[in-house]
Amino acid sequence: MIDKNILVVDVGNTNTVFALISAKGIYKKWRLSTITNRTADEYKIIIDSFLLNKVNKNNITNIIISSVVPSVVYELKTCIRNIFSIDAKIIGTDIIPDINILLDRPEEVGADRLVNSLAAYKLYGGEKIIIDFGTATTFDVIDGKGSYLGGVIAPGVLLSMDALDKATARLPRIAISKPKNVIGKNTEEAMKSGIYWGYIGLLEGIIKKIREDNKLKMSVIATGGLAPLFKVNSAQIEIVDEDLTLKGIALSWNSKLTVFN
Repeated sequence: MIDKNILVVDVGNTNTVFALISAKGIYKKWRLSTITNRTADEYKIIIDSFLLNKVNKNNITNIIISSVVPSVVYELKTCIRNIFSIDAKIIGTDIIPDINILLDRPEEVGADRLVNSLAAYKLYGGEKIIIDFGTATTFDVIDGKGSYLGGVIAPGVLLSMDALDKATARLPRIAISKPKNVIGKNTEEAMKSGIYWGYIGLLEGIIKKIREDNKLKMSVIATGGLAPLFKVNSAQIEIVDEDLTLKGIALSWNSKLTVFN
C-alpha cells in the first residue's frame, strides 16, 4: 500500500513526465520538454504551478526519479529538496530495480528499459517483448522468470522524421499519422506512408526475429505516446500501457505495490 502520495518522475531524452500516485493508482500526471540547462528555480515554478490546489505538498511522502539524462538530475533533486524537504531517490543509484540482468555489462542498460521490464513482468507476467516508442524505439525482452535478456534499439519515429526534414532540401515537415493508402499520391502522403508502414514493418520484423532466436512465443506490450497509433495495424502488439514506465518507477521503489492491479 501507499501511505499518502508518491511523486514519480520519468526524465526522457525528449520529455520529462511527472505523476502523482496514491493508493488508487496514478491520478495526476503532466509532462514538459527535457531541457538540460533548466535550473532548480525554473523547475520549482513549473512544479508549483501544477501542484497548486491539486494536492497538499505535505502529503507527498516519497519522490522517485528515473533519468536517462544525467545532467538534469542535480537541479531536479535540488528543486525537490527545496519544495518538499525530501531527498529524491534515483533509480540506478539509490534504488536498484529488482530484476535479474543477464548481460555482460548490466550497468549499460538504461533505467527506463529496466523499469519498463519490471512493470511488464510484475503487472502482466510471463515472457514479454516490451516496445517503448520514445526518442529511440526500444525492444526489451524478459523471460518467464522476469529476467532481462537484452534488447534492440532502433531510431525513434520522430527522430527519423527529423532526419528526413534536416537532410533533404525539398521534403516538407510532416505530422505522424496513419495514411489512407500505402501508395502516396503526393510527397506528403508518400512520406507518411514511408514512416508509418516502414515502422510497422520494423516492428513486425524485429518481433518475429526475437521470437525465432529465443524459440519462445513472447507476448508483446507497448508503451509511449505513439503506441496506440501503431497498435491499430500491428497484429503482434497485444497490450498498450502508456503508463508502463511510471508504474515501473513506482514498483522499483516498492515491488509489492498493488495499486496498479
